[in-house]
Amino acid sequence: MATSDASPGADPAPQQPGARVAELRALLERYGYEYYVLDAPSVPDAHYDELFRELQRLEAEHPELASADSPTQRIGAPALAGFATVRHAIPMLSLANAFDEQDLAGFDRRVRESLAAAGLPEPELRYSAELKYDGLAVTLRYENGRFASGCTRGDGSSGEDVTANLRTVSAVPLRLRELAPAVLEVRGEIVMFRSDFARLNERQAAAGEKLFVNPRNAAAGSLRQLDPAITARRPLRFFAYGVGEVRGVEVAQSHAALLDWLERIGFPVGRERSMVAGAQEMFAFATRVANLRAQLDYEIDGVVYKVDRRDWHEAIGSVARAPRYAIALKFAAEEAVTELLDIEVQVGRTGVLTPVARLRPVFVGGTTVSNATLHNEDEIRRKDLRVGDRVVVRRAGDVIPEVVRALPREAAGNDEESGFVPFQMPGACPVCGAQVVREEGEAAWRCVSGLFCPAQRKQALLHFAQRRAMDIEGLGEKLVDALVDAQWVNTPADLYGLDAERLATLERMGEKSAANLVAAIARSRATTPARLLFALGIRHVGEEVARALAAEYPDLDALAQEDWERVQAHKQEVMRENARRRSRGEAAAAIPLEGVGPEIIASVARFFADPHNRAVIAQLRAAGVGWDGPAPVSGAQPLAGRSFVITGTLASMTRAEAADRLRALGATVASSVSAKTDYLVAGDAPGSKLERARSLGVAVLDEEGLLGMIENRE
Repeated sequence: MATSDASPGADPAPQQPGARVAELRALLERYGYEYYVLDAPSVPDAHYDELFRELQRLEAEHPELASADSPTQRIGAPALAGFATVRHAIPMLSLANAFDEQDLAGFDRRVRESLAAAGLPEPELRYSAELKYDGLAVTLRYENGRFASGCTRGDGSSGEDVTANLRTVSAVPLRLRELAPAVLEVRGEIVMFRSDFARLNERQAAAGEKLFVNPRNAAAGSLRQLDPAITARRPLRFFAYGVGEVRGVEVAQSHAALLDWLERIGFPVGRERSMVAGAQEMFAFATRVANLRAQLDYEIDGVVYKVDRRDWHEAIGSVARAPRYAIALKFAAEEAVTELLDIEVQVGRTGVLTPVARLRPVFVGGTTVSNATLHNEDEIRRKDLRVGDRVVVRRAGDVIPEVVRALPREAAGNDEESGFVPFQMPGACPVCGAQVVREEGEAAWRCVSGLFCPAQRKQALLHFAQRRAMDIEGLGEKLVDALVDAQWVNTPADLYGLDAERLATLERMGEKSAANLVAAIARSRATTPARLLFALGIRHVGEEVARALAAEYPDLDALAQEDWERVQAHKQEVMRENARRRSRGEAAAAIPLEGVGPEIIASVARFFADPHNRAVIAQLRAAGVGWDGPAPVSGAQPLAGRSFVITGTLASMTRAEAADRLRALGATVASSVSAKTDYLVAGDAPGSKLERARSLGVAVLDEEGLLGMIENRE
């Protein structure tokens, strides 16, 4: 099929929608194959995104062209109540383990004996050698060339049906290239690359969410989410390493050729593989891979050897639940024993308190380790780690070292009397002395003094100055670093005492730049209630919650002096009264701070109860920052009373900019779809909100429809 990746409108001869949809799908599949399988993308990401958006638009305009294997269908499936159990057509066997060259020699001898007993030409024996990925084993089932279902390995006989989640993994083809067999089951491993894992944890930390321990756990947990939309946001990859049931196509009788064939029809296959003969060559391959291990962007825990002649596998046979024609050489755990000298608590940029083990230096995993993460208080208690313990430390490649377990204590008598005292998290922030809290359902303790705490200072200042908050243009990361390092700025209030002459003495800060920054800081004094509340960086208080709070309180002092227990009690009473009114068929009363739940209220209460935060707020007020009541509404309000929700990515503006334009016309912009929602604005990759809107009969606007509505009313 001839294709053209011309951008929308570039072709002078307009195509029929069906032809263009087919063309776009073919192009996007080809580009995905080049990116995920060949690791050789031929077009920039922006061009791919442009074609993807065009396909989404055409499919929305022509629902009759919908197809389950379209690249646009990787997200948006409804959340599941649980995973069904699927029985494998062919069992997914485990592999026997080897640990050294002697074990490999024994395996090689047994294979040769089996071949000799079957009368097969044993001198021709070769092994296909590949990597043993440290992820989650899955099988993908294709029927007539299209992805039909997928499940985990489970117990080998049956696994969990994770079809909806596997559809979200871009490295899993939704349609095979060049052929359409009746049935083809492709088996492999779901993994998360180390670089993707690092970025995922950065996003988790920025959002104040729980960090993942390692890529393997992150990959397994992501694939087993009941909500596929969550899986879609996780950077999962796939490596194919074999097949299960096959009907309607002949596959290669060489395992190495099978892997090459899987790559040709659209599956990522590991590049680090080889053909070897005999135990000596097998061990040499393992040694080479072990030396390469730390450089790989994904985790492995060994190598796998399979008799390359697949037509010999049946003759060689299996024992129990493991085939006799394959074996896994497991790499030795990179562990060492040392002494736990101390447990210190560090405060991260979002206020999370993290215990860190101070160790007697020990060489492990190719480097000397003196510190190791302990993750959180629960992890320390689970492992019963105490200062003075002899502990096992593990490190693999560039993974952060961790304390695996403590060795039995040799001291007699009571542990505490012998000096092995159970660890206790500090009752106050070890950096600033402010209150620390552990919210229900969380593993981490957190310092609540975001405006004051030196450990959180730079992040708090950057948040305070961002465009959606106080909008201090020119106050970027490098300048914040310089101001904090010079100790000129310790809290946001200190910004309002800076002068241009002093700023101009900083490196790379000229007189004009200094004057512009001082002017931007001065302009930020006249802000809106919602912006200032958002800028304070109160945990759980985003822009929507800040607007709700600002609408209820006439000034910052009233907010700071509120009795939040009374607010929560009153809110609950109104909700109970509304339940009674509904039962009587009466109109419901307005709920105070609707959309602001008890967790948010508790966070706001803690923030304003902290004396450090109150002191900084007083300094901000003294510097002239604040408001005299809710920001006045100006101009016509043609969308007053209309409720919008925005989801997905918009091409011409950010979602925040779209929300601002809607609010300027009097509309309400909410974060979740409900029966009260009038319109859902769906950009690219809309996720589960689109399905929710459709199920409730909410009108759906694309970006073009939104712009038309706004521009006709502005």
